[in-house]
Amino acid sequence: MSNQKYKIPLFKLNFDDREKDALLSTLDSKWISMGPKCSEFESLFAEKIGTKYAVSLSNCTASLHLALKAVGVGKSDEVIVPSLTFVATVNSVRYLNAKPIFCDVTNCNDLTLDTKLIEPLINEKTKAIIVMHYAGYSCDMKKINDMAKKYDLSVIEDACHAPLSEFGNKKLGSIGDIGCFSFFSNKNISTAEGGMLVTDNADIFEKVKLNRSHGMTSLSYDRSRGHSTSYDVIEFGYNYRMDDLRASLGIVQLKKLEGDIQVRSKVRRKYIKSLSGLSKVIIPFKANINKSSNYIFPIVLKDSSVNIRDQIRFYLDSKGIQTSVHYPAVHRFSIYNSNKIKLPVSEYVSDNLITLPMYSSLTNLEVDYICNELSNALKIYHI
Repeated sequence: MSNQKYKIPLFKLNFDDREKDALLSTLDSKWISMGPKCSEFESLFAEKIGTKYAVSLSNCTASLHLALKAVGVGKSDEVIVPSLTFVATVNSVRYLNAKPIFCDVTNCNDLTLDTKLIEPLINEKTKAIIVMHYAGYSCDMKKINDMAKKYDLSVIEDACHAPLSEFGNKKLGSIGDIGCFSFFSNKNISTAEGGMLVTDNADIFEKVKLNRSHGMTSLSYDRSRGHSTSYDVIEFGYNYRMDDLRASLGIVQLKKLEGDIQVRSKVRRKYIKSLSGLSKVIIPFKANINKSSNYIFPIVLKDSSVNIRDQIRFYLDSKGIQTSVHYPAVHRFSIYNSNKIKLPVSEYVSDNLITLPMYSSLTNLEVDYICNELSNALKIYHI
């Protein structure tokens, strides 16, 4: 894609003076590393998601890594994962010298793990299932949890796309054993970098807290307040801490989230209405009834190919519309292609999906413009 300044970018930050004020207040406090703002953010986040515990972290990759470590995943264990996800979901398994076992997604309308394909992948080496709630839409958590209980497996929810999304009456991230969230710059909640792990399990909570900061028994902030003058290191841990600057942004963003999601749902409805006449466009999760974060707006082209998809993206680019692809299938990357496996749905989607702009300030006129130019592109490339 070109480096032109886009008329309509893929996303826009939902920032205003409240974020600036929060940062300045934290700077004025003279404490900018992990401290009271991280604790406040954790408490607010756990309350919103409906879990007992939350641990702020440097990013969601760290969250996934520590989640797997906390449930005992280790060398030669197997973890069932999607391929239609960001590579960090799968890399986190490899960090522990475990083996990712790829599972296909359901179909072009439902880009979450196909529950019918999970059970045949389970064997005596299987330790956990990582589900990824694509675009903020839930996997079938009842079937997955039932399967996990049957085989004594842990369920880790990659909920990077899904803050405040729901399955039934429960928030995503609170349904499995552990939920992992991202606050990367283009997410619903943005702190530039950052992540959160949530759980109801006290043992997991304590393990993750310990491992995020070098396995130390106390933190710098505790010692600065005189609560501890020494510490021990009792675990081979990591430096996965968030800082109070990012946490102060997260607090403001979390308070905006509900309103932002409500507006995004209106943008989605406008997209669906405007695209309704395009027979070659599939809108995944179109029939969804559960609350969603509407993190992204993906479409899948029918009777298409990767070359046609890319030509359409270049056409939209020429009209000032930025698009993306969520995601290249992980099992095709060089580091993983030794698996030599075939995931036909994930592969078709990866080759024929276009992520259109989605953010709460996107106007009806802009959505119409995007959809009109998409329609023009489909005609040009005879699809």
